Amino acid sequence: MPSESSVSDLTAHIGFWLRMVSNHVSRAFATKLADKGVTVAEWSLMRVLYGKEPMPPSRIADDMGMTRGAITKLADRLIAKSLIMREASAEDGRAQTLTLTDRGKALVPDLAALADRNDAEFFECLTTDERERLGRLLKFLAQQGNMTATPVG
Repeated sequence: MPSESSVSDLTAHIGFWLRMVSNHVSRAFATKLADKGVTVAEWSLMRVLYGKEPMPPSRIADDMGMTRGAITKLADRLIAKSLIMREASAEDGRAQTLTLTDRGKALVPDLAALADRNDAEFFECLTTDERERLGRLLKFLAQQGNMTATPVG
């Protein structure tokens, strides 16, 4: 049986600190979005659709690393909020596509500004070089771990 002194402390793990920062950054952003009536997952889907032609839910699911069922549930919520719409595909009337409504298109830049402000609030204590290095390191770790799903929760 290992001795108590051989068991690493919780705070000795990089993962602990990543989770600590991530939880606080994410929670603050979720609160800001909630004030606008949108969840992080809904924002992520809206951002994927922004500036693009109507897309089939299956492609969105693949791009975001989510299930088609999850995209359908998100789409249903956003349709109920009049932020996206579901239409028959122009190429195949049996297939459906999703696109932002005018209201959704107008909201995305405001939500993106919230995301920018949220990042600034948490990371302004770092120099530009430190922020860039941190971003590169996190992207490298994500690539090494083949982490491609859009974080929405």
